[in-house]
Amino acid sequence: MAKHKRYGKDFQLETAKLVVEHGYTLREAAARLGVTEWSIRQWIKRFRQSGELPPEGTVVPEAAEFRALKKEIQRLRLENEILKKAAAYFAKESL
Repeated sequence: MAKHKRYGKDFQLETAKLVVEHGYTLREAAARLGVTEWSIRQWIKRFRQSGELPPEGTVVPEAAEFRALKKEIQRLRLENEILKKAAAYFAKESL
């Protein structure tokens, strides 16, 4: 039988905050930290019940800003790729 790895309360809380306050998805947080999505989901549930995290449905200002910034980064990367392709096209045409 596999032995379960134990994580300290601080690690669990910080992991839960990544999802709740910083806008990470369960999948992103789990992949980055090497834990299961199920574990993170349980930690979030427990910390919400204890009051250490805001209740579900409460929008944390930092999380909303983080999501908006992630969207903007994605948009800017796409625009950057378009500009690179346009620059390459015009450079080739001028030769």
